[in-house]
Amino acid sequence: MFLTNNFDLPAMTVAALCKSRWQVELILERITLHLRIKSFHDTSEHAAKSRVWTVVSGCVLVAIFRKRLGSELCLCTVLQILDVTLREKTTLNPAACRF
Repeated sequence: MFLTNNFDLPAMTVAALCKSRWQVELILERITLHLRIKSFHDTSEHAAKSRVWTVVSGCVLVAIFRKRLGSELCLCTVLQILDVTLREKTTLNPAACRF
């Protein structure tokens, strides 16, 4: 049973709209959980789209590298490894750096 305040729409249309909205909710949940987007720093539409596409592009690149390397690790695991590795603080030995 679906409740609505728009009595001009047929029941099947209301059900289809609710189903579509649920799909959007699932996509947003995946973006925030699996793509590691904690929050959006800017609330403009352009900033949100840019952030999402940047993260999606990074995930696609990781998936391509994972496939080419023949890794059996799932994408989420690879992304977690990269996340931890990129955040590690490493001290550089100036003597080892030769430019």
